[in-house]
Amino acid sequence: MKRIAVITGGNRGIGRSAALHLARAGVGVILTYRTHPEEAAEVVKEITDLGSEAVALELDAGVVGSLDAFVTSVSDVLGQTWGRDSFDYLVNNAGLQIPMSFGEVTEESFDRIVDIYFKGVFFLTQKLAGLIADNGAIVNVSSAMTRFYVPQRIIYSAAKGAVEVLTRYLAEDLGSRGIRVNTVAPGAVATDFSGGLLRDNPQVQEHIAGVTALKRIALADDAGGAIAAMLGDGNRWVTGQRIEASGGMHL
Repeated sequence: MKRIAVITGGNRGIGRSAALHLARAGVGVILTYRTHPEEAAEVVKEITDLGSEAVALELDAGVVGSLDAFVTSVSDVLGQTWGRDSFDYLVNNAGLQIPMSFGEVTEESFDRIVDIYFKGVFFLTQKLAGLIADNGAIVNVSSAMTRFYVPQRIIYSAAKGAVEVLTRYLAEDLGSRGIRVNTVAPGAVATDFSGGLLRDNPQVQEHIAGVTALKRIALADDAGGAIAAMLGDGNRWVTGQRIEASGGMHL
């Protein structure tokens, strides 16, 4: 039976890369986007050109009130596209960046970041759990910044740290169904994130490469490949773990 993945934030960056890696392995993909539907449509086309199937659905992962309708849409798509009532892999990847120092954080910005990176991940996983097939797998995307300090990332990093704890609890709670739950924690990746700060700034690139054991910056495929690999059968005995894919930043 063909395997199917749901990937939030799959229209660009790391999520897009993970979707394409999985599609090359023959996995069908339901990807979400919050904005830029044209990007999502292009990823769907790329996956179709690879000979797999894909559907893009709109989702703001930080709005819990929208999740029930999204789960219904996922269920409908599974039946209509694949003739199934379940999927195999969930990748909680969606996000946005709001850089702020400790003194600049407002309650509104705090809530927005936590809603996307923790509350949304918790409740989306809870609501989709009944659709995940036994012996499936979940990857929660965290960040190397839960391990070391980066200026203006205090709430983002704290929320990602919460997701890492959540991962261990979910691994236990879903383990009786054979569902593996792991965290992949990328380091700095040259994507649109933070307004393309790393992608477009040679000085930042030089600094990051200098504090990375592999002496280069990461591309989206470095992290997307790690996510796809964690979902694969080769990691069927790995659960409840944090896997950092940072090239060895700040060792």
